[in-house]
Parts: sequence; C-alpha cells; structure tokens
Amino acid sequence: MLEFDVDETLRDMRVLHFDCECRPLAWYGGDFVTKQPTVISWQWAGAKGKPTVMAIGESDRSSQVVEEERMMVEAFTEVYNQADVVTGHFIRGFDLPLVNASRINLGLTPLEDKLTSDTKNDFVRRHGMSMSQENLGAVFEMEHPKVPSNNLLWERANMLIPSGIKWAKSRCVGDVVQHMELRTKMLAQNLLAPPQEWSSQSKGGTGKYHA
Repeated sequence: MLEFDVDETLRDMRVLHFDCECRPLAWYGGDFVTKQPTVISWQWAGAKGKPTVMAIGESDRSSQVVEEERMMVEAFTEVYNQADVVTGHFIRGFDLPLVNASRINLGLTPLEDKLTSDTKNDFVRRHGMSMSQENLGAVFEMEHPKVPSNNLLWERANMLIPSGIKWAKSRCVGDVVQHMELRTKMLAQNLLAPPQEWSSQSKGGTGKYHA
C-alpha cells in the first residue's frame, strides 16, 4: 500500500502530467465498445519545452498498428515508473485503466501502483458545476485553450488518416499543457485533495457478471 504524508511537500517529488486519446474498436454489448489508445502525451512538472507525444498509425501501414501501440505504451510506462505522482484530468477513471487494458491486450504486465493527482476526482466538493477540463479552463481564465474538436475531426483521427493523427496529437499535447496550468491554479487556491493511490489490482465487485 502506498502512503502519502499530507504534510510532505510535492516540491521534491517527480510529478508527471499526461493525457490519452483513444478510438473505439468493437461493440461488446449495447453501446459499450472496446478501446485502443491512439495518442499519449506527457511532460514532467516544471519541464521546459513541448510535451512528448506518441501516436499509432504514423507508419501508414495497418500491419504495424499493434507494434506502434506497444512502442507508445511501453515508452509511457517507462516514464510512469520513474514518477512519484502522475496527474491528469479524470485519469483514475479513464486514462490509467485505458493504458492498463492496452498492456493486458499486448501481453504485458499491469501498471504498478502509483500516487495520482486527478483534477476531476480530487476537486473539492461542489454542486452545479461542469467538471470538464474545457469548462475549468474558462472558469480559471487559463492562457492555454482546449484544442477544438468535432465529429469529422474525430472520425479522421480514429480512421488513422494522417491529418486526423496530426490533429489528435495536437489535442492531446494541448490537454497536457492546459492541465499543467490548471493544476497549478487549483493548488494555489487549495482546491485539490492530496494525491491518492491508484492500483490496477481489483478492489472487489458486486458479484454480478459483466461481459
């Protein structure tokens, strides 16, 4: 079990910001679909320059997509393992389980337990307020905007068309840059709970079967 001392400063900890994009692959019941990560971007807190970004489909060869996914996920996992804390928006509910599922599908071991700072799930209690990163960007009047999206852009990205891949990479990088600013402002206003452990291990269930 990971532990975090509330009095311990994050100043001496390695904090990694990251974001993922994905595409649907197959229906497995109702509107539920399997997913494949298409882009992952990350940057260390306090680092200069642009975030690192990797994507699948850039070889323009369908036979290489799985290998591209493996290279992307393993490159991210390498920096993930070096981090004391990973942070992003709704990462415990989406991004980390997405990467973990990809590792399972690729025959890799699960992600290790990690302290996480989630700007959606760790926000102080509130009501009647949209928790999308785009909305929070407006609330906090942030310098870095959300990269706009629409269905046509997502379709091109999910079909791995070069212009779509380029857009998806810019959106993912934009989310990381915006999130770095967002988390800084939230911490300054004491709006975030201390980092919490995320674990890939099962925490039990309802006993009901879900396909």
